[in-house]
Amino acid sequence: MPEKKDSTGPRSDSPPRKKASNQEFRGGKKTPFRKPLKVQSEVKPAREEAVPAPFYEIQEDAEVEEKTSTPRGRRGLPTQKLQKILAQAGLGSRRDMEELIKAGRVTVNGQVAELGARISDEDMVRVDRKNVRVRAAGKMPRIMLYHKPEGEIVSRDDPEGRASVFDRLPQMRTSKWIAIGRLDFNTSGLLIFTTSGELANHLMHPRFEVEREYAVRTLGTLTPEQMVQLTAGIELEDGTANFDTISDQGGEGINHWYRVVLREGRNREVRRMFEAVGLTVSRLMRVRFGAINLPPRLKRGQTMELDPLQVRQILKWAGIEAPSIADKQSRPDEEKRVSRIRSHPPVAPEKPARRPRKAPPSR
Repeated sequence: MPEKKDSTGPRSDSPPRKKASNQEFRGGKKTPFRKPLKVQSEVKPAREEAVPAPFYEIQEDAEVEEKTSTPRGRRGLPTQKLQKILAQAGLGSRRDMEELIKAGRVTVNGQVAELGARISDEDMVRVDRKNVRVRAAGKMPRIMLYHKPEGEIVSRDDPEGRASVFDRLPQMRTSKWIAIGRLDFNTSGLLIFTTSGELANHLMHPRFEVEREYAVRTLGTLTPEQMVQLTAGIELEDGTANFDTISDQGGEGINHWYRVVLREGRNREVRRMFEAVGLTVSRLMRVRFGAINLPPRLKRGQTMELDPLQVRQILKWAGIEAPSIADKQSRPDEEKRVSRIRSHPPVAPEKPARRPRKAPPSR
């Protein structure tokens, strides 16, 4: 009798299923980067380098290198360098803080601070006579993702009274949100905020060449010669600019979509590059900044704060030392505060006050 085949075992003739990669998806609605990207024509390959996984692909059991010892002060309290603490407090980059210290604008316990000084939690630090709350060890920076819609500015002050992206963020007492890169008034997509000046400096400084990826909709299509020109280099008013890669994503009618990657963030650079070859950009959306992709579930006008593990991985990718697990601060609402998407109603711009009418002259 022929042997019966085990129906519970895997079939040898069926190919294994491939798991969908989150990296193939981009945020946004009714745009090609919401679907798996089908690159029709690659003009220039990206540089050969290790691309880190997006933050939402990080596994919980990821190994993170930690330092086993922390320098201690006279009373046994952990200490860190002054310029690093000021940068972590959100006052600016570490280089900016070094300039403040050299200029004599920083005092520690009433004495003018010196560059390289180490401080602890009990030290009183002032910058331009303003107190700075110091937490030398265990201060994990915060990172907030925001899906910026069109019609908002990336500025705290606007003479025209337009809506600002900072109106959507939670208020903080001891530090402030630093916007990593800017997006134009009519540009949407991923906007990153952090309380770490050091991280903001690493992501924005030109010498680090952090990739920015955009989805671009144009009125008309590029010719193969124009695509080669955009990747080889095109002359703008402020110098030569080029895309690392540009790929055709298709389109309908007169509208056509492209995906571009570049490593700098000059003012309206993407729009100006397409205008230089005769095409008008009708929609522009940033879908990736460095190792952070725009999550597909983050809709326009929503914010999402990364949890400590995700923040730790971003710091490691940037080459920044993260607080050790033993010194990490814990708050009762820490789990509730992070990794939650929040929708914010649009903030109406303030209308200028109307001048009172002058009373008619008495007869």
